[in-house]
Amino acid sequence: MTWSDWGPISLAGLSLQVVENVEEADFILAHGTKVLGLPSGEAHPASLEDFKKLLDLCAAKKIPMIVANPDYVTVEPRALRVMPGTLASKYEKLGGEVTWMDNLDKIIHKSVMKMVGVATSDSIVVGDSLHHDIKGAHAAGIQSVFTIGGIHANELGLSSFGGVADLSSI
Repeated sequence: MTWSDWGPISLAGLSLQVVENVEEADFILAHGTKVLGLPSGEAHPASLEDFKKLLDLCAAKKIPMIVANPDYVTVEPRALRVMPGTLASKYEKLGGEVTWMDNLDKIIHKSVMKMVGVATSDSIVVGDSLHHDIKGAHAAGIQSVFTIGGIHANELGLSSFGGVADLSSI
């Protein structure tokens, strides 16, 4: 489960084989909510209903899921878009096993810091998700900036660009 135009996940160098049939799958990799990756490298457009049907089949077979992008929603111009975290939560409710790989996992932050050669004390995480970006930064000991105009804007009473949230709602 991946993206088409938002950047499909790269499996290069991982010695993984994408399969079309649930019966052949060892695990589900959830990275996006727009397309299903095919063995050919092509992408097949899929709706949320398609994903839900696939999750039902996978849960019945007890196929574990790895979520590489577990945000629940993201901001699009006119609405919030469902993200893989929403699918993973549904999968858990179906009895499926889910491994969450995200900003909350310290290995993500440590790997990035090592790659760029920067200490956590010299870093800052900027994010619009309290559940992932900000909570993950806190868990890794990194300072953070919460952008209130993102996925939590409605909760904070922001209805237009440039609005100011009431401090008590934050």
